[in-house]
Amino acid sequence: MNYTQLVAEVQSYTENQFSTADIDTFIQQAEERVFNTVQIPDVRRNQVGTTSTGNKYLSAPSDWLATYSIAVIDSNNEYTYLLNKDVNFIRESFPDTDSAYYGKPKYYGVFDDNTFIMGPTPDDNYTVELHYFYYPTSIVTAGTSWLGNNFSSVLLYGTLLEAAAYMKEEPDIIANYTQRYTDALSMIKQLGDAKNRMDAYRDGQVRYPVQ
Repeated sequence: MNYTQLVAEVQSYTENQFSTADIDTFIQQAEERVFNTVQIPDVRRNQVGTTSTGNKYLSAPSDWLATYSIAVIDSNNEYTYLLNKDVNFIRESFPDTDSAYYGKPKYYGVFDDNTFIMGPTPDDNYTVELHYFYYPTSIVTAGTSWLGNNFSSVLLYGTLLEAAAYMKEEPDIIANYTQRYTDALSMIKQLGDAKNRMDAYRDGQVRYPVQ
């Protein structure tokens, strides 16, 4: 389901010709709801950067929302995954900024909305690999999306739920959309929170009891 199809379906279900601004808001709110409920592959991104010798700060990507992992890669191509600590812990543990106390970072903290702080202060220009959570480009902007292509039902009913609240629909209509959305969400959760975190070799094939 692409953007044009989604808009047409929402207008058909609700029998309402919403303004473009309103329906775009409904869609984006539905997307955010899904992205913050299920850990699907579409919300994961990887980026490689470099530390600077003597600089304890590392810039975060502009679309960064939360961190899955940060690894420092040394000249031997060895990965060291940094432990997440509070900024105060890093400040207290590594108070001296003299070069004699530089080293390979072991910890990181979220300093502000676009900066990480590391401890100890890097003693070299290390390669850094960051895996992080972000919001994928909305179907409103791109015209198509992973959600629209793979789980159109959760996107449709999520949007309808937002539209129903906006229209102050009757409780039974909202309850119906809520149930449809919940049912669709359970399918995508099976993918993001189950199938993507297991395989047949380690966990065996999925078996359901036969009635």
